[in-house]
Amino acid sequence: MRFLRKALVASAFAVTAIVMGTSAYAEDVKIGFVVKQPEEPWFQDEWKFADQAAKEKGFTLVKIGAEDGEKLMSAIDNLGAQGVQGFVVCTPDVKLGPGIVAKAAANNLKLMTVDDRLVGADGKPLEDVPHMGISATKIGEAVGQAIVDEMKARGWNADEVGAIRVSYDQLPTAVDRVEGAISVLKNNGFKTSSIFDAPQAKTDTEAALNAATVVLNAHPDIKKWVAFGLNDEAALGAVRASESVGIPAANMIGVGIGGADSAINEFKKPQPTGFVGSVIISPKRHGYETSLNMYSWVADDKEPEKLILTSGSLAKRDDYQKVRKDLGLE
Repeated sequence: MRFLRKALVASAFAVTAIVMGTSAYAEDVKIGFVVKQPEEPWFQDEWKFADQAAKEKGFTLVKIGAEDGEKLMSAIDNLGAQGVQGFVVCTPDVKLGPGIVAKAAANNLKLMTVDDRLVGADGKPLEDVPHMGISATKIGEAVGQAIVDEMKARGWNADEVGAIRVSYDQLPTAVDRVEGAISVLKNNGFKTSSIFDAPQAKTDTEAALNAATVVLNAHPDIKKWVAFGLNDEAALGAVRASESVGIPAANMIGVGIGGADSAINEFKKPQPTGFVGSVIISPKRHGYETSLNMYSWVADDKEPEKLILTSGSLAKRDDYQKVRKDLGLE
């Protein structure tokens, strides 16, 4: 009887464990979220929305900043040591793709990328790694169209306007964005000879200012300018450069990408500047949705789609609050 009693108790515990197993496992899920520039507002917002997903689902989120390849590889080992089962990453260098995949596999970690897609030794995307990114070409086209529309509203003729392509060609998405903008400009009368390259050393406002200043100083005969690049900072840098050489806001059209705090602050200034708009990309999907996708992959073995592309919405001085609200940012 004593043996039977012990067997029944053991059986009861086993049934309880099975019934409770799902929720207990959910509580044990750990997901990493690694970004290349943790100080940037975009990545801060991604983390904020990833935290929201973690709170809703009850998993642990481990956030790490990795500004270069060495730090990224160390971060992946760190995640493995902490018992993380999968991670989302925006890599500092897309060419690290094969190494990241191998390091993730060595630590038995599921891998998903966000924002920047990994490429192999041949430069082609690693299509087996699930990715959520921005349709860079379409975002660029939206920037180009915003510039064209503003030129029409001001009565500008493309023949009298110079275009500053603030470039960061090390990053494929940067190339796609500016080329998307250029395609629209050319379709609306811009000549290749009127589009000037301004390569920046980094992707911040200061680097863009320095790059754009060189172009403006080299072409003092051009009095009207438009500018675009990878992000808001690229366009803002060009606008600051135009101010430094005495070009009035009425003769400058800068359109950025991202909807960063720097762009919103520009819209809040008492007087309009040459920065007229930003194609806002919502970090909510990139932080919240990727984290949920990784959670489902870890907890339910539901692998995410291989490629998810998001788009953006143009925000200007008079409507940025509404656009931000519609994108879940207010």
